[in-house]
Amino acid sequence: MVSVLMIEIPVVLASASPRRQELLKELVDTFEIDSADLDEDALTVSDPWETAKGLALAKAKAVSLRHPGKLVIGGDTVVAFESEAGQFTQLAKPTDVADAQSMLGQLAGRSHVVITGLALARDGEGAADAATTQVRFRELSDAEIAKYVATGEPMDKAGAYAIQGGAAGFVVSVEGSISNVIGLPLELLREMLDTVH
Repeated sequence: MVSVLMIEIPVVLASASPRRQELLKELVDTFEIDSADLDEDALTVSDPWETAKGLALAKAKAVSLRHPGKLVIGGDTVVAFESEAGQFTQLAKPTDVADAQSMLGQLAGRSHVVITGLALARDGEGAADAATTQVRFRELSDAEIAKYVATGEPMDKAGAYAIQGGAAGFVVSVEGSISNVIGLPLELLREMLDTVH
């Protein structure tokens, strides 16, 4: 277990994600929640690391303007895999059941990266970094995918799966931070918060 940090500045989490809220409690005793409403498609670029960092920073900056003097933590998770042409295909949250099934079909039997951009902002100024975890799925049948998607669990998650939920059985290997795959890389966040005084 990660120990709680002593932060003297009031903290705001710029996310409505219950998973991020639970993870943040491992580092910060008390915090407010105020999510940003952004057009994420407009901020998506071809590099998934830049997408994750850019979205996290945009969320943190936007929320920080509503909370003067407070430290705002923003996060955004992108799932991506490399195509044969060397380009990355990015998977955000699925738009519908067919999209979720398609995403899981693309991830089946291959490795992918889960990238979470993290940003700290105060009064409209901030900085961002990103954590990367490599995950490999086993082969999945169409029936397995359909059954999992029917649970509804994939619908609000990047890449259409929850590693801590029903998709745990899909995973062959994980290299890196498991909290990153869930949505908040605690190791990176601790490093970033250690720089705040």
